[in-house]
Amino acid sequence: MKSEINLKDLPMGLGMALAQNTDAMKKFVDLSKPEQAAIIDHTHSIHSKQEMHDYINQIFGAGL
Repeated sequence: MKSEINLKDLPMGLGMALAQNTDAMKKFVDLSKPEQAAIIDHTHSIHSKQEMHDYINQIFGAGL
C-alpha cells in the first residue's frame, strides 16, 4: 500500500533520518497508514538525533 501520509508533514527528526536512509524511506512509504502512524507516534518520545537513527535502524534494519 502506498503512503497516504505526506512526507513533508513528518516530524522533522523522523523526516531527516529517513532522508538520510533511502532504504528506510522506501520501506516507510510502503507501510500502511496505521503502521506509519504508529512509527510517527513513537517518535514523539525520542529526544536526540542518535536515538532517532537507532529507532529507524531498529525498525527497518538498515545502517547509516
